[in-house]
Amino acid sequence: MNKFFRVIHLYLSLAAGIVIAIVCFTGAALVFEKEMLQTIYPERFFVEAEAEPLLIAQLVQTVQAAKPKAKVSGVKVYQDPTRTLEITYTEGEGKDQKSTEVSRGNENLKSTGPGAHPGDAGKEKKGGPGKGGRGDIAYVNPYTGQLIATSAQKSPFFMTMFGLHRWLLVQDGPGKLIVGVSTVSFLFILLTGIILWWPKNKKILQQRLALKFNAGWKRINHDLHIVVGFYTALFLFVFAFTGLAWSFEWFNDGIYKLTNSEKTPPEPPHSQVRENTPSISFDQALAVAQNKVPHAEFYSLSNPQEPDAALTVNFMPENAVHERANGQLYLDQYSGEVLGQILFQDKNLGQRVRSTFYPVHVGSIAGLPGRIIAFISCVAGFTFPITGIILWLNRLKKNRKKKQKKFVSQRV
Repeated sequence: MNKFFRVIHLYLSLAAGIVIAIVCFTGAALVFEKEMLQTIYPERFFVEAEAEPLLIAQLVQTVQAAKPKAKVSGVKVYQDPTRTLEITYTEGEGKDQKSTEVSRGNENLKSTGPGAHPGDAGKEKKGGPGKGGRGDIAYVNPYTGQLIATSAQKSPFFMTMFGLHRWLLVQDGPGKLIVGVSTVSFLFILLTGIILWWPKNKKILQQRLALKFNAGWKRINHDLHIVVGFYTALFLFVFAFTGLAWSFEWFNDGIYKLTNSEKTPPEPPHSQVRENTPSISFDQALAVAQNKVPHAEFYSLSNPQEPDAALTVNFMPENAVHERANGQLYLDQYSGEVLGQILFQDKNLGQRVRSTFYPVHVGSIAGLPGRIIAFISCVAGFTFPITGIILWLNRLKKNRKKKQKKFVSQRV
């Protein structure tokens, strides 16, 4: 039976090994993307706190003065007084982004509002920044009004890592499918790997639980593949399994079917249209949101796109269970009246489960230790195709020598 599983393990690895290595390497690079960006570009994200911040309207005017064609679609205000204010905008005459999608709480939809998380939501939306997609983000000092930078000044490294990780840099081609099929193959590789690893006795168990660095290079390679593989297999399986939600629509739909939940979120409430009445400002909306939901980690306000649409505030409560456990607040865009509120716990089971996939996928569900585990596991996953190929070649060489020796002995 082991021979059967060995064949599956080998040939799936040979077929998908390169893609698996790429996905694992890029996954490791993206785990700490936010921290790396904040370290490389600290001025974009942090400022020295002062007495009172300026009005959001003044900060919006700063962006519009610097970019006359900019159309502001939302702002993101952090509770942390040392954080910059983020203003989302689009340029050109493309269609306005529907930033209410993120506020409606459907984690399956592409996040397009300023509350989207770096390294995941919003990047998959076609068009990219400034091209009718998610839009650009302007980082503004909330105390001085200085326009510090925009997301157009992005890091090519992380954009490349993300493109490789999600669709092998072929967004409109077969890249996404290839990644998905390779991920399914990886699940079977991990399962067969555990079956092949399973020891027959206690002595072998002890050998397969410890790395032996004082041995020859062949033994070290063997341990790096088998021993490290055992310790990381469960984590890699979870990361790969949750990753399927971004590769296959049927998998994503299956989450809602298994939980007997509606995939489409409830229709948000509507504003009462008042002719010749201007919409409330971001400052007024923020004051209402802070009064209704005080001490949130951030408030992400999205401009209504229709005359009867509600102004939506996406917020992250204090002590949220994970980074996607956000809530939504709906305001009448003319009066500021609270029309409705959806907390994370109010969402249906399917939406709560689906929103948990991302923090599980990147390890953040367990905080910093979880992301460290994710990083180490991804680095290990990158090495497995390499160490596995070496194991296979060594085994072929060993079998060839055995056959030659047997042939010589038979002739003698």
